[in-house]
Amino acid sequence: MTAPSDASPSASPDNLAVQPIAIYDTTLRDGSQGEGVSFSLQDKLNIAARLAEIGIEFVEGGYPLSNEKDVAFFEQVRKLDMGKTKVCAFGMTRRRSMKAEDDPGMKALVAAQTPCCTMVGKTWDYHVTEVLRATLDENLDMIGESTAFLAKHSEVLYDAEHFFDGYRANPEYALKTLQAAASGGAKWMVLCDTNGGTLPEQITEITLAAQAALQDHDVQFGIHCHNDSELAVANSLAAVDAGATQVQGTINGIGERCGNVDLIAIIANLSLKKPNYEVLGGRSLKSLTELSRFVYETANLQWRGNQPFVGQSAFAHKGGMHVHAINKAASTYEHIDPALVGNERRILVSELSGRSNIEAVAGKHNLADDKELMGKILAEVVRLENQGYQFESATASFDLLIKRVSGKFTPHFETIKYRIVAGDRDVQSGVAFAEAIIKLKVGDTLWFDAAEGHGPVNALDAGLRKALTGAYPQLSEISLIDYKVRVVDSGCGTAASIRVNIESTDGKETWGTIGVSDNIIEASWKALVDSVEYKLHQEAKPA
Repeated sequence: MTAPSDASPSASPDNLAVQPIAIYDTTLRDGSQGEGVSFSLQDKLNIAARLAEIGIEFVEGGYPLSNEKDVAFFEQVRKLDMGKTKVCAFGMTRRRSMKAEDDPGMKALVAAQTPCCTMVGKTWDYHVTEVLRATLDENLDMIGESTAFLAKHSEVLYDAEHFFDGYRANPEYALKTLQAAASGGAKWMVLCDTNGGTLPEQITEITLAAQAALQDHDVQFGIHCHNDSELAVANSLAAVDAGATQVQGTINGIGERCGNVDLIAIIANLSLKKPNYEVLGGRSLKSLTELSRFVYETANLQWRGNQPFVGQSAFAHKGGMHVHAINKAASTYEHIDPALVGNERRILVSELSGRSNIEAVAGKHNLADDKELMGKILAEVVRLENQGYQFESATASFDLLIKRVSGKFTPHFETIKYRIVAGDRDVQSGVAFAEAIIKLKVGDTLWFDAAEGHGPVNALDAGLRKALTGAYPQLSEISLIDYKVRVVDSGCGTAASIRVNIESTDGKETWGTIGVSDNIIEASWKALVDSVEYKLHQEAKPA
């Protein structure tokens, strides 16, 4: 991969000029400022390695003056094979009353020993006088001297903080700050929409003005947008079209307030929608969905289901008319092939569904030609949804529903009875626990067992599998990985119906099941039974 600072437009197969756009990831620094986000040292190293693996050109590791974890990161990341990915340390200009070589922040950036340093400086005159309490000329000296000092040790990227707000307030001074950084030796001028309030047409106009003002300097331009107006992606693309050759952002758009621009969307749009640009060295984007989810999991955040390109709902179809069209030509309701970004199409089943949805999902059962059966399945879905069922995230329960309606369901066991004893407390440990007593019938054999758990559902789960493992030892592979409870009709108070969704795995496959009842234990039992039955029916499939 050609280093971004040396990159020049290449040629596409049809001889059109293709401009490489460098991707600069600040998930580990700017992203960690998001509410509820905290990375351990190992988290940061794991994410950095994954970013390098997919071809991200710049990875910002953190602010080495701020905490020991970031200092340790820069020490440890040197041991990783980052390929041609450049690790960046982030810092600020020297203090107003101190020489650059004596400033602790400057020293920390040099000590990080990174190939690149990203230095943020004030470009809005209001911030200079009211926040720094410096004169405008003092700020220019701070930018120029700090850049010149860092340029002796590494490639310098100048992050022009609040540039677009500063330009609108005092364009002449905002441009002087860029010129000071460029004169000091910075190779990148990164224009920051720090407050996230700029519109795309303003981004275009001001980016062009900045380039014109620095046409005598050997620099490239980048864009760094926040998403406070839900325009970060549009603004970043506008800046690229205006000449920026680097986009800074975070994976999944995590960050302070409303977040940063989502690099997932940026990479996908530039690669798949704009043929004159190239990202990630022209690599495939098939790992994009996996990368998105890896960062969510590492940050202990819930996936955003409707996230463009990589969300679970990004290519999910529920309306019958939509699915009917999708079955004929996927492009009728999909802007790209989901496989291009490592995602997949999902056909949802609900009371809004038509026969096309049922046929699409039931296709693996070879039932699609039976129109009468399709109608019966749809009628059963509508009936159950009126009771509070939803099958979008309970595909295993829907699979069993098809088997039941088509007469192909053979239960592997019969529930005789179950009993829960909850609220008992271990005298020695002082911990409360629940106990499940379960009696089942497998064929002509009765199975009776009991198990303890941290709560009634945990005890039921353990007891059910314990009672059945004698007959079905493969059930020992199952574990419950998610459990959600939702009140269906809250107006009924404590007598309301309860919807329970359970996600289970055997280490190879993950599946969702559902149960609904006005009794939370019964609803949970239904979902647990479906989970076990689904596993056993999958095992019984012919090879």
